Amino acid sequence: MTNCKVMVVEDEIFVATEIESVLEELGHHPVGIAMDAATALDLAHMAEIALVDLNLRDGPTGSHLGHVLAEQFGVTVLYMTANPSQLGDGIPGTLGVMPKPVMDEELRQAIAYAAARRHRVEAEPPVRLKLFADNSNEHADKS
Repeated sequence: MTNCKVMVVEDEIFVATEIESVLEELGHHPVGIAMDAATALDLAHMAEIALVDLNLRDGPTGSHLGHVLAEQFGVTVLYMTANPSQLGDGIPGTLGVMPKPVMDEELRQAIAYAAARRHRVEAEPPVRLKLFADNSNEHADKS
């Protein structure tokens, strides 16, 4: 499977750098860490996948940001948050939500699942990943 360009949208730097480390181990290409919506939007044109927390440095902007990344930039969005109930039944165009804390193996599985869906390959989601009913944002490889 082709590796993906992944943006980490997370305001806790230690969490974000750990996620980037796992991405690199899996052969993916981190395009940067965004700690707020403005930075995420600046990096959006480089990303194929975004792992998005809900509460960022600029407040609870993650849910709206994920929708914008998916709809306007064609990014495959997977939320990772300690507050999954804030997403209700889901955000149109986004893939789903993985509740935090996330163990390393779950993180690896979630990333692999998002990459598979990005490339329209069948894959099993991690057990704790809640898929949204409308996860229609499954764009083919842009590279």
